[in-house]
Amino acid sequence: MGKSNLHIKSIGLTAYADALSIQEQVHAKVASGGLDTLILCEHPHVYTFGKSADRSNLLINADFLNQLQAETFETDRGGDITYHGPGQLVGYPIINLRKHGIGVKRYVESLEASIIQALQKFNIHAYQLEKLTGIWVGGEGELKRKIGAIGIRVKNGVSMHGFALNVNTDLSYFQHIVPCGIADKAVTSISQEIGKTDIASFSDEFVRCFERQWHNAIALQPT
Repeated sequence: MGKSNLHIKSIGLTAYADALSIQEQVHAKVASGGLDTLILCEHPHVYTFGKSADRSNLLINADFLNQLQAETFETDRGGDITYHGPGQLVGYPIINLRKHGIGVKRYVESLEASIIQALQKFNIHAYQLEKLTGIWVGGEGELKRKIGAIGIRVKNGVSMHGFALNVNTDLSYFQHIVPCGIADKAVTSISQEIGKTDIASFSDEFVRCFERQWHNAIALQPT
């Protein structure tokens, strides 16, 4: 049976560029045999573009960005445009998938399942929508609401980037983009669904779920 040694690295409120630099440093260590690491943080207001992003999905100009005290950033993750800001838990699992023999699809499934299971502990029923990335809520006949976004990259067999989960995020910042290029759905947060929730409590629950999911994924691999 495999073993999941996962180092948790919490860096708090960190500018996107600085967090990306930390990701790259950790990625180099993991690629050369260091411990798999989960980086947890929040970012100041920033709109990030994935490799396949449509620039027209940013609906505001530079002057308005300055008024919002928000910046933009081009990334090498998958996906379109998304927003990061205070009150949003961002997780960057830097994991040597190649060493563990785990495929990208299996890895993303374990990441999605970890978020869904953690949300269940807060009495939020979340799920995936066919052909749409991310984590969604909303019952039968309700408008589907995105609560979490996922965008990853695998470089030299090691994962980068990860997920963003709206805990008590100011959702008005999403009004200035077409989130992930999806125009006919809404966004939401844990606080909007069930009332005020702090990031630390959800973060702790997510770590428990992710460690369990990841351990199980490794354990199922042939030795």
